[in-house]
Amino acid sequence: MEQARTRAEADARTSGCFLNPDKEFLNNLLEGLKTNEERYGYPSCPCRLASGKFEFDRDIICPCDYRDPDVAQYGCCYCALFVRKDVYEGKTAVQPVPERRPVEKQNRAYQASADATTTEARAATTPKVVKAPSQVRMKMWYCKQCGYVCFREEPPYICPICKAKREFFSEITIHSEPRTS
Repeated sequence: MEQARTRAEADARTSGCFLNPDKEFLNNLLEGLKTNEERYGYPSCPCRLASGKFEFDRDIICPCDYRDPDVAQYGCCYCALFVRKDVYEGKTAVQPVPERRPVEKQNRAYQASADATTTEARAATTPKVVKAPSQVRMKMWYCKQCGYVCFREEPPYICPICKAKREFFSEITIHSEPRTS
């Protein structure tokens, strides 16, 4: 759990946030991050259902894509792991944060999770079948302000490097033709 704490503290320092001052609540969240990292291989948000498929859960890997706009607007992220300074100092109470994750992404995670459960149940009685590759198409996004590049379906809400808004991202399209020699 110390690794999760160290990573969260570093994320908080670099983003100007603070970790939730309630030690017991904070420990529960860090334990959830650790459990999810052991379960999925990445620290998905402890307050959301992860599918176990990296390409579907990319936006909810802590710190999630929604943290910075949630902290700016509501004083804390969705699970309240990261809080604003006024909340950390007790000047403002932690308030419920509405879910910012698009419903399509939530539904896809629920469906993938249900498929995984069904597949595990069938695996014991049926021969193995080779799965088709994922149909999720990743796009390459470029922050016009700092040059940060990422592969995602959509650009992040806020650039994790320079904090530029989503509007500062452009999609990069690469066209290549096979070599003829």
